[in-house]
Amino acid sequence: MIIPTRIWEYVFASFVIIIAPGPSVLFVIARAIAWGRKTAVFSVIGNVGGSFILSVLVALGLGPILQHSSIAYSLVQWAGGAYLIYLGIDALKHRKVHAADMKIRSGIAPTALRSMRDGFWVGILNPKTLVFYAAVLPQFIDRQRGGVTFQLLLLGTIFAAMALVSDGTWGLLAGSAREWLATDPLRLIRLRTVGGVVMVALGIFVVASAVRHALS
Repeated sequence: MIIPTRIWEYVFASFVIIIAPGPSVLFVIARAIAWGRKTAVFSVIGNVGGSFILSVLVALGLGPILQHSSIAYSLVQWAGGAYLIYLGIDALKHRKVHAADMKIRSGIAPTALRSMRDGFWVGILNPKTLVFYAAVLPQFIDRQRGGVTFQLLLLGTIFAAMALVSDGTWGLLAGSAREWLATDPLRLIRLRTVGGVVMVALGIFVVASAVRHALS
């Protein structure tokens, strides 16, 4: 079993990107405000499931390529970093629109199965998570030690486990404070602003790492 030597740095980077209010967190908060904690928690379970499958697909696809190609490794860094910056700027530009969409709903809440299904598609189609798996995660593998695919799978599993705890906590807190959040859109705008800033900062970090790699 090959354990990356920078695994604790990876855990910290994962914590930063997971806790920042990106698409998945905002989805969970919206579900919690609309339907309450139960719907939010089942949405998180589906979301993390989709995210984990995405990490497996990325690992199986990128692992062999990154193992044998330094050029591909650099391209992934540059493209992923640039896209993260774009996502962060887009989140900042549309933060008011996203906040306005979060409202308390009346009527019958979605079933557990539907909540997990909806969460699954948000997770597997989440661009922030895809870029993280494809561009940020490879920063922490040890290419020279081999077993790149296994290392990617291990780091993806860690990310999914952390996301389950973090997003679940977001869902429970938002479900408990749903009226407080829904009555003042400014609170949600601030959350979205923090998420956008974090994504821009992480994108800059990835691009800076690519520059260092190119100059080394």
